[in-house]
Amino acid sequence: MSFLSYLINGISLGSIYAIIALGYTMVYGIAKMLNFAHGDIIMVGGFTTFTVVSTMGGNPILGILAAVVVCTVLGVTIERVAYKPLRGASPLAVLITAIGVSYLLQNVALLIFGSNSKQFTSVVNIPALKLADGQLSISGVTIVTIISCIVIMTLLTTFINKTKMGQAMLAVSEDKGAATLMGIDVNRTIAVTFAIGSALAAIAGVLLCSAYPSLTPYTGSMPGIKAFVAAVFGGIGSIPGAMIGGIILGVIENLSKAYISSQLSDAIVFSVLIIVLLVRPTGILGKKIHEKV
Repeated sequence: MSFLSYLINGISLGSIYAIIALGYTMVYGIAKMLNFAHGDIIMVGGFTTFTVVSTMGGNPILGILAAVVVCTVLGVTIERVAYKPLRGASPLAVLITAIGVSYLLQNVALLIFGSNSKQFTSVVNIPALKLADGQLSISGVTIVTIISCIVIMTLLTTFINKTKMGQAMLAVSEDKGAATLMGIDVNRTIAVTFAIGSALAAIAGVLLCSAYPSLTPYTGSMPGIKAFVAAVFGGIGSIPGAMIGGIILGVIENLSKAYISSQLSDAIVFSVLIIVLLVRPTGILGKKIHEKV
């Protein structure tokens, strides 16, 4: 039963990584850039929920909605101010800018909230599910996290494949120039992509802080990096790949902590990534891109 418990908890953690990785993979797939400030938007979502819940009567729904709105606006603003002027710049310039935005968000949070850890109150009040005559207990946060990941994945896939904006995103991801000639507003499409990715980061931040109720200005840093690893693991640019990569990463990390060493779990995760990329450089569901010369 202990193995099954570790496995379920790993799937729950992996679901959080998957939701974060969806933001990475959408932005990279459409804008062809790595938004390393994405992990810090998770932190902003956590602090927004914490502030609203602790100052406005403890309403978790209001806190979640506020986090989604704040993170969405923040994501669009970052794209407009920091990334849009660099649309034609080298990838290195965009990468350095993203790292700069990440440190800016962390230091602003330090100035506002300080460096001390805040105790986050879980927004999930569902009782634990008891199985196998009470020998296996699945927490309400775990249940909500896994269900949320499946629902978000389904809705996002439907949005991309069935809506006009989703088709525009696919067109921009293939060729920005051709998409512009077809009448697609590339800047608006990229802004919508950032908005969706940032809203997902807010939800992931709330779920992460509910499962691990400690909140600091650096809360989103390591989960953001691991979610990026999950996106690469599954095949960056692939939405199903982000989900698969996130869940596999969470399971590997949790089982490593349980059966090998909690200190070595991160090293094991990155070692598995290296092995996978040596065998399949594009990731599990990534596609080889053939460039015309």
